Amino acid sequence: ICEGPLPKNEEDVTMKKNRILSTILAAALCTSLAACGKSSENTGNAANTDNNTLSVSIWDNNQLPGLKSIMEDFTKETGIAVDIQVVPWDQYWTLLEAGAQGGTLPDVFWMHSTYSQRFMRNDMLLDLTDRITQSDTIDPNNYYQDILGLYQYDGKTYAIPKDYDTIALWYNKTMFDEAGISYPDETWTWDTFAEVAAKLTDKDNNQYGFASPAAYNQDGYYSMIYDMGGYILNEDKSASGWDAPETIAAMNWWYDNLVTVCMPTQQMMGENTTDVLFSSGRSAMTLQGSWMVKAFSENEYIAANADVAVLPMANDGTRKTIYNGLGWAASAEGSNTENAWKLLEYLGSEDAQRKQAETGVTMSAYMGTSDKWTDCAPDFNLQAYLDMTKDMVIRPYTANTKIWEDYSQQVMVRAYTAEITMEEACKEIAAFMNEKMAEE
Repeated sequence: ICEGPLPKNEEDVTMKKNRILSTILAAALCTSLAACGKSSENTGNAANTDNNTLSVSIWDNNQLPGLKSIMEDFTKETGIAVDIQVVPWDQYWTLLEAGAQGGTLPDVFWMHSTYSQRFMRNDMLLDLTDRITQSDTIDPNNYYQDILGLYQYDGKTYAIPKDYDTIALWYNKTMFDEAGISYPDETWTWDTFAEVAAKLTDKDNNQYGFASPAAYNQDGYYSMIYDMGGYILNEDKSASGWDAPETIAAMNWWYDNLVTVCMPTQQMMGENTTDVLFSSGRSAMTLQGSWMVKAFSENEYIAANADVAVLPMANDGTRKTIYNGLGWAASAEGSNTENAWKLLEYLGSEDAQRKQAETGVTMSAYMGTSDKWTDCAPDFNLQAYLDMTKDMVIRPYTANTKIWEDYSQQVMVRAYTAEITMEEACKEIAAFMNEKMAEE
């Protein structure tokens, strides 16, 4: 499926597919991989240049104001200064890996499930196990256990849970009103979703019922796969579920009812991210993580025309969401590890986590502190994100997540563009994933 005139020969076909693949994956890198908002602003280096000041690195500029306020509270309480810097996602991990090799990691930084196993296994992160045991502030039982588990390895803990995210359905109220269609609600099944998306699609006028590029997984097809009985990774992380009959059936449904019916071409979605399509009125619905709320609330078009609902459910009533969460970690080789621990301990406290939610930074990993998060954008039904916590599946991960996930996204592009069948794509991903997990 391509835009524009058809290529004239096989060489042109290959070149065009390569261009599409490159465009799609480049866009996905900026909008889907992290399951968090990506900043486009770099406010400084990652390394600490002042031993009297803790250097802190994050990648989401949307969270900066709220986190600065929390850091200021910490400084007032302890007298320890903090310099928080934003490094864009596509530079963040390169900087951290280079910093780990050169001994210039920031004192404190965000950790993500895609990369945590690599950092923990290579002793790059400060072991917090004994400090947590001795702490009067940090009780591991207060956090979502799956999030805590993302940052544990070989019986040790290497990060304090920061937050958690869920996925929900954003929709354009104006487009629904003009079509005379009722808004999405908790009664919607995936079949309902597909039927409405088809009705809201007018490809001749570049209007689409739904947009979700092939590379989008957590904020794309993952939740639907689990709703329909499939899975990405088995419970003991020993085998891929991509080749399970239920997974293949779910992805065939996704392709037959959504990709070919109500979505823009993959080339268009590579050139225009889903939030751009949604905020320009070209896409009626999009699946988005809770990390996008602040950006959406500050978008004039979305604020005036959109709202949010729970995800659709399977026909048997199953309604799952893939969820993930960041961790606050410290450098194992840092020169200021005691003060770094004091900051981690403070950031994991009930007060700091409650403020994180109440100021709209994001939902917090400390259970029972996120109720007020819904007030950060009162024009939207943010309760939908909290309602999705009733049945959550942790984002699939192993030590080689980055490798097999990148590969799966490339293969899925070939399926979306009809180069291979969806069944072939699922089986190819499973074989590669099993190979990489065996190497772990």
